[in-house]
Amino acid sequence: MSRWLLRFTLIGLGLLVLPHRCPAPLVYRPGEGWTYESVGGKDWHRTRAKDQLAVAQEAFDKKDYRLALKAARRTVQQWPYSDYAPQAQYLIGRCYSARGMDEKAFKQYQKLLEKYPKIPNYHEVLMRQFEIANRYLAGEWFKLWGYIPFFPSMEKTAKMYEDLIKNGPYSDVAPQAQLSIGAAREKQKDYPKAVAAYEKAADRYRDQKKVAADALFKEGLAFQKLAERAEYDQSTAGKAINTFSDFI
Repeated sequence: MSRWLLRFTLIGLGLLVLPHRCPAPLVYRPGEGWTYESVGGKDWHRTRAKDQLAVAQEAFDKKDYRLALKAARRTVQQWPYSDYAPQAQYLIGRCYSARGMDEKAFKQYQKLLEKYPKIPNYHEVLMRQFEIANRYLAGEWFKLWGYIPFFPSMEKTAKMYEDLIKNGPYSDVAPQAQLSIGAAREKQKDYPKAVAAYEKAADRYRDQKKVAADALFKEGLAFQKLAERAEYDQSTAGKAINTFSDFI
């Protein structure tokens, strides 16, 4: 047995043997997950959706995001069709975001837009998703189990932008999201997919001259990178020239 393995084994045994205080019992509830609760720890439970949401909102305002998350989850779980469920689902996303768990926040916002598409702050939620995707495009690492920084992933990032566009194909952020898919593919060095993304941006948003021009220019650059790779024939270079000609 190596010295390091022996050391970690002894530390582990020591932690098991030494007495320690448990801050609260561990409780599992469907839809809420495992949580620590003190004696009388159900003080945050309410019997009406309105009151349960009020607990979540008050906790969120006080930056007690763990309690806010539990209360918001319970609101959605117990009263999914109530008028208070959409705001509770929104708070779930906000809580994850405040705790730096961007991927989980994005997924909860996605669930919000899919389950409650008539919410009044639909475009605000789209913007929050867009900002999260932008952070991942800039190099933020995805987290293992939502906690451990694991790796950046342009594949996951591109998927986020795709989901965002499906949510609002002609929203204010959709054109830039489509361009960002191309940028993510370029970071992967997947130039054929980058070309396709830019081409789609130029076609779908051709009425927005600035977006279309930017898309054509980036498409031409992506074609140029393809032409520089030995496995592609000279026809690719010709496509790059044609695309730049369209841009001009």
